[in-house]
Amino acid sequence: MIPRGVEVFVATEPVDMRFGFERLGGIVRERMRREPRSKSAVFVFIGKRGHTLKVLWWDGTGTVLLYKRLDASTFEIPKPREAGATSVVVSEATFDALFAGLRRQVVH
Repeated sequence: MIPRGVEVFVATEPVDMRFGFERLGGIVRERMRREPRSKSAVFVFIGKRGHTLKVLWWDGTGTVLLYKRLDASTFEIPKPREAGATSVVVSEATFDALFAGLRRQVVH
């Protein structure tokens, strides 16, 4: 379901999980300086308490928003290499581990 072969951008600051398509798309544009309707990228947001995650992407016909809540663990925001970075690009393997709630942090 989540596209493969695309760049995965993870927001470095937690967000309010009440935010929907428009608000998250605005964060992508304003903070990440990316276009939310890019077919070559997905955008990941982690909630303030760390147990929820949203993934936003455009599938060519519309915007898709996936919401996941972990039962017993928390998602961990990858550490940016640069101070002040608003997002971190991660590999698909790192995204898969992040999405599963694992503690693997490999940033490329």
